[in-house]
Amino acid sequence: MRLSSMADYAVVTMCAAARHCGFARVSASDLAEETGLPLPTVQKLVSALSKAGLLKSMRGSGGGIKLARPAAAISLADIVEAIEGPIALTACVEAGRHDCALEAKCSVRPHWGVVNQALHGALDNVKLNQLAQLPAASKEQEIA
Repeated sequence: MRLSSMADYAVVTMCAAARHCGFARVSASDLAEETGLPLPTVQKLVSALSKAGLLKSMRGSGGGIKLARPAAAISLADIVEAIEGPIALTACVEAGRHDCALEAKCSVRPHWGVVNQALHGALDNVKLNQLAQLPAASKEQEIA
């Protein structure tokens, strides 16, 4: 399993936003500069993450972007699902999806739900505040 580039960039963007948590709001331009992502990509991500209730975006004087809830209350699963949709390794467990030629005879299909729940649970246990922490070497460089 591999995250799409946009899901990966969403995690990077959310981590950058989390590092500003408790301070002033941050602009999309600031996030783009901090992360090295193109501004249009960050703007698109901010829009999607705001729709998912993970970021709050305010326009105008004193506006900017901030986390919609504490970083400890946002999981990696929340971020991935905001961009990718529900976490599922196979489409056959999704409601309304019946495009697999093996579905009628598949003995594994009943078990994919358990696998998907385990994967979701693992991602749900990783919180944004953990991901946003800078490694010790980076912290030392920031201080210098």
